[in-house]
Amino acid sequence: QVQMVEFGGGLVQAGGSLRLSCVASGRIFSTYNMGWFRQAPGNEREFVAAISRSGGNKYYADSLKGRFTISRENAKNTVYLQMNSLKPEDTAVYYCAADSSLSVREVPTAAPRYWGQGTQVTVSS
Repeated sequence: QVQMVEFGGGLVQAGGSLRLSCVASGRIFSTYNMGWFRQAPGNEREFVAAISRSGGNKYYADSLKGRFTISRENAKNTVYLQMNSLKPEDTAVYYCAADSSLSVREVPTAAPRYWGQGTQVTVSS
């Protein structure tokens, strides 16, 4: 089992940047493929980005490529989401997710087993 806590959300103006962090505890972090998802009010949860155990493979939602970057530091049990050129439509609760059984390719469409509590990101126009 792994527990995760997200940090770094907040209020930012359109065009600004934020970096989210997700710190995990529990079993060996490097055995988990990780993902970021988000959910805006009234919307379904949507995939944002995923990263493989070693960090060598990354996947992004097509609409976010070029603005968001996922990375991880296994020595710190942490996965990051760097968000640049933020837009009001990026406003959502952002969640990190982990799964040791899913392949990283499956993370966007399957349901990872473990989730953080989420962090609010609000982008003002």
